[in-house]
Amino acid sequence: MGSKLAAEIRQKKPFALLEEEAVLNLVRTHEFLQQRQADFFKQFQLTPTQYNILRILRGAGKAGVTCSQAAERMVAADPDITRLLDRLEARQLIERQRGTDDRRVVISRITAQGIALLKEIDRPLAEFHKRQLGPLGKERIAQLIEILESIRET
Repeated sequence: MGSKLAAEIRQKKPFALLEEEAVLNLVRTHEFLQQRQADFFKQFQLTPTQYNILRILRGAGKAGVTCSQAAERMVAADPDITRLLDRLEARQLIERQRGTDDRRVVISRITAQGIALLKEIDRPLAEFHKRQLGPLGKERIAQLIEILESIRET
């Protein structure tokens, strides 16, 4: 019997390795979740990456973060943090300020508008996540987290 993934991608022959099938399942699932997440954030005129930056800045508080600090904290790397910050600043969701000691350093902070937007998103996003993974049950979700973290440790 063929795998569900093989049927989804209309692959006739079996995968060469079980590990290959597992990796391809991860990639396929990532794309599935990413698309639904992108669709969710469209209602707030945000991308998932922009949302991620806003969360980082909310967590940083009044201290803010530099571009490099934001990049280190990103869930998914983005090669153009500056342009991403430009877009958020244009919407007045963040503000940037040059450092007084070193003018090359730019600190980004979330604005009151940015915090208000995140507050608007918090509950619907939690419900969205529960709809996506809640049916698995807490035990299976915990197992999934453990497996994914183990993969990143290798």
